Amino acid sequence: MFNQIIFSQRLKELRIERNLKQETIGDVAGIKISAISMMEKGHRAPSIEVICAIADYFNVSVDYLVGRTDDPKLHKK
Repeated sequence: MFNQIIFSQRLKELRIERNLKQETIGDVAGIKISAISMMEKGHRAPSIEVICAIADYFNVSVDYLVGRTDDPKLHKK
């Protein structure tokens, strides 16, 4: 299940850890800076396309971003 609070926290943490601006994440996800800001504040839920783009950019699993696991690693078969 999607957890908005965890997604918001993890998105912001990943961005700050890499010293990135919201603009960079917006460009990666194809959305405006204001949308990233609202997501980080928990005021807007991302689309599945945005979640996938962010997960790919940060090389973490979608499950990690949405709060289904605490393990950020991708588990490829």
